[in-house]
Amino acid sequence: MARRHARVGYGLPTLLAVGLHGLVLLVSVISLPASDHEPKPSSIVQATLVSTETVTDQAQRAEAAKQRALARQAEEQRQAEEQARQEAEAAAAQEAQRQTEEAEQAEQEAQRQAEEAARQAEAEAERRAADAEEQAQRLEQQRQAEEEAARQRAKEAEEQARREREAEAQRQREKEAEEQARREREAAEQRQREKEAEEQARREREAEAQRQREKEAEEQARREREAEAQRQREKEAEEQARREREAEAQRQREKEAEEQARREREAEAQRQREKEAEAQRQREKEAEEQRRAREQAEAEMQRLIEGANEPATNAQQGQQAANDFTALVRQAIEQAWRIPPNVASGARVEISVRLGPSGELFVAEVATSSGDGAFDRSAVQAVEAAAPFAELRQLPAHLQREYRRISFVFSPEGVR
Repeated sequence: MARRHARVGYGLPTLLAVGLHGLVLLVSVISLPASDHEPKPSSIVQATLVSTETVTDQAQRAEAAKQRALARQAEEQRQAEEQARQEAEAAAAQEAQRQTEEAEQAEQEAQRQAEEAARQAEAEAERRAADAEEQAQRLEQQRQAEEEAARQRAKEAEEQARREREAEAQRQREKEAEEQARREREAAEQRQREKEAEEQARREREAEAQRQREKEAEEQARREREAEAQRQREKEAEEQARREREAEAQRQREKEAEEQARREREAEAQRQREKEAEAQRQREKEAEEQRRAREQAEAEMQRLIEGANEPATNAQQGQQAANDFTALVRQAIEQAWRIPPNVASGARVEISVRLGPSGELFVAEVATSSGDGAFDRSAVQAVEAAAPFAELRQLPAHLQREYRRISFVFSPEGVR
């Protein structure tokens, strides 16, 4: 409130004070036109002085003016009584009463105007204060809005920076992922090239081995043709027999060495598989019996072959030699076969075998599958482990070609 009052101007109160004093002066002039106790300039001076005073001082001045006016009226009345005595007494009293009422009215009017002026000044001050406060609120709201806008801009800038950082990080991750994918593709391509090179090398080795086998087979066929011609020539018969005996002895030594190696492998496997010890001993016992039977069969086969070279050899002896060869091959395969566990009792697989002229294995493939891949592979591996079958060369020439292709049926019960 003190701030509001400080803004109140003095223009309107000053005008009211001047008007009030003018009204009092006019009443005095009308009441006593001949009175000249107080010159007019003094009233003007008083009005001028009042203009610098506050509203409260103006009210006091008005009260003082009222008192002076009453005093003047009393003095004028006394003078009028002295001049007019009784004739003018009633008129003077009436005039004094009228002047008093007019003075009171003037005072009331002045007070009302002063109050009105004060109210207007107070209202004006309050309005200006309200305007100032509203202006201050608007400025504060504007400042807050600007601060909020600045914070929002800062937040948006920070969010934009964060998004840019995330985008940069995402681009970096994508770049690294792309680089990683490129390296993986290159590594995969390198592995593929190495695999293809290795496959190519394997195919070349196989082709070379195949060419070598074919070459050896061709060479063997050529030697067999020459041997056959040599056997037909009587002068070279004895030398051919000697070479055959030497070859047989060599094959026997190789066979015994292979048998020894097989027994060692079986013995090592036997030591490693404690749970199969008894079964392994049984297989070794059976293997020994089969070996003896095989040696007997070989001896019998050798006897039959030697007999086949004589003029008295007949077809029955040749067939017996062929049967003995088949039995020997079957026994060798059975000894090398390792049946995988959990094989169905009704499993059957037929393996087609193609041999070279010297009994070397050319191909061992599945002709009719059992449906069990492990069982099929074990049968093929048994044939590969038992090869070569050098006994083929002990057959008569006309039977060797026939028995270079043989089929065996593998089942859990054995090979036939």
